[in-house]
Amino acid sequence: MADHRYPFEALAFEALSAADMEVRSKRFLQVMKKRRTVRDFSPQAVPQSIIENAIAAAGTAPSGANLQPWHFVAVKDTAIKAKIREAAEEEERALYTKRASPEWLEALAPLGTDEHKPFLETAPWLIAVFSQKYSIDANGQKQKHYYTPESVGIATGILITALHQSGLATLTHTPSPMNFLRNILQRPEHEKPFLLLVVGYPASDATVPAIKKKPLDNILDIF
Repeated sequence: MADHRYPFEALAFEALSAADMEVRSKRFLQVMKKRRTVRDFSPQAVPQSIIENAIAAAGTAPSGANLQPWHFVAVKDTAIKAKIREAAEEEERALYTKRASPEWLEALAPLGTDEHKPFLETAPWLIAVFSQKYSIDANGQKQKHYYTPESVGIATGILITALHQSGLATLTHTPSPMNFLRNILQRPEHEKPFLLLVVGYPASDATVPAIKKKPLDNILDIF
C-alpha cells in the first residue's frame, strides 16, 4: 500500500504563563459576551479584506482527515443579494404559514421574527457557507469527506468569532430548504448550503432582545 502520510514539522506553539492565560481568557470572554445576533444592519460598506481575513481564519478549522469540506461564497453584489432575499422570503413564508409547528412558532415569537428579511439586501455582505459531502479532483475522481457537519460547524463558529473580533455584527440565517443558494450562486451538486451569514455594521438604531445566556454551572460539569 502506498504511503500517503504527510511530512511532519515542528509545532509552532507559544507557551504562556498561567497569569497571561487567565488575562487572555477573561479578555476574550468579555469580548464574546458582547456578541449579539443583529437583524437591523447599516448599509455602510465593509472592506473586502476584512471578509477575506475572516474566511481565511475559518479555513484554519480542524476537519475530518484534513479534507476541509467547506466552501464560502461572499456576496456584495446588490442584484444577487436581491435574488437571495426573494428566494429566502418565499421559503420563510412557507415556514411561518405551513411548515412550522405551533411549538416552533411559539418559541420564535419572543424574538419578533417573521418572513420579512430586509437585512439580506441592506447588509453589505452575505456569506453563504456550503458543506461538501465529497470533493472531486482534477481527474474527476471523488474523495469522500468525513465528519462533514462537525467540521463545517467548527469552521462557521470561527468565522462568526473572527467577524465579531473585527468589529462587525452577524446574523445566522437558515431558511429551510436552502437549495436556492446553490442555484443562485452556481455551486456544484455535491455542495449543500449549510448556513447564510449576514455581515455588516449594526444600524445606529438597532435593538436586540433582552435575552440571557445560560450560566456556566448550567452548561458545565467537571469531574
